[in-house]
Amino acid sequence: MTDGVWQTARIVRIQQQTPRIKSFFLELPWPFHFQPGQHVDVRLTAPDGYQAKRSYSIASAPDATGTIELAIDRLDNGEVSSFFHEIAAAGDDIELRGPLGGHFVWRPRDGGPVLLVAGGSGVVPFMSMIRAWLAEASTVPVALLLSAISRGQAPYLEELATIAAGAPGFSFRLALTQEPPINPLDYGRRVDAAMIGDVLRLLSSPPAKIFVCGSNGFANTASEALEVAGVPSEIIRTERYGG
Repeated sequence: MTDGVWQTARIVRIQQQTPRIKSFFLELPWPFHFQPGQHVDVRLTAPDGYQAKRSYSIASAPDATGTIELAIDRLDNGEVSSFFHEIAAAGDDIELRGPLGGHFVWRPRDGGPVLLVAGGSGVVPFMSMIRAWLAEASTVPVALLLSAISRGQAPYLEELATIAAGAPGFSFRLALTQEPPINPLDYGRRVDAAMIGDVLRLLSSPPAKIFVCGSNGFANTASEALEVAGVPSEIIRTERYGG
């Protein structure tokens, strides 16, 4: 199949990540190969023919299972995200097409070091990258800075902490904007240039690539902090989620 062909996938499992984010595991009738960082389009069709489409990053690592994970943030007045959070259930069929996108992609063989900067659900495409890195036992240095309102609102927190504790070469820092941190290595403020500088020093050498993902406001703030920290703009790739 090509990335422009729609197929009907089945929800086989739903997992609550945070109060506002759920992971949906979709079994594909036509499995496709994708790169970490790519996304799919999802299409909902109402009985009257009205259609709504949204794009969601793939959280799972590329594998041969034929199942992909989409982590969907419930947005206020979001017609598609509200459907997933309020109506969708295991066994339901969902139309999707993909994989899509080639700009915001990183594979372990692409090299590094790599810095990932995420705001909330912006960590989703990074989970695909990190899981691929772990599955391949890569030695490329990777550092992740995740900003969230609180620990309870930080997606994949337990999984990320486990990877950081057991996988040499992966560094993880959490920045909480409305809650004091428990871990003394984490931060209790918004992302800024000083914080970026701290996380950059976790890498063995200057990063070859930096990826920033989050809301428009977060992406702007993080990009400005990277600029102040002296990071060359040509190595930064940004993906913005609506809002």
